[in-house]
Amino acid sequence: MERSLRAYGGILRLIRLLPKQTRSYYQKYARENFVNYREVSGSDSMEELLQRTYNHACWVLKKYQVDEAAAKNLKEICFNT
Repeated sequence: MERSLRAYGGILRLIRLLPKQTRSYYQKYARENFVNYREVSGSDSMEELLQRTYNHACWVLKKYQVDEAAAKNLKEICFNT
């Protein structure tokens, strides 16, 4: 659970880098996903969710032309490096 909370915090920090008019949408989206998947059990399922989290975050950053290097901290959390 600690890693997922850290990933959620990392996502919220990345959302601050997005254009102002998109932030509320992505904050709501992130919260809904966190709430929906908070009961996930099993390390394989959690690893898959964290990898999807990182990949989706990179996609959104690229969509809004934000440097993907900003997601370095999130990558460390999600891939346990």
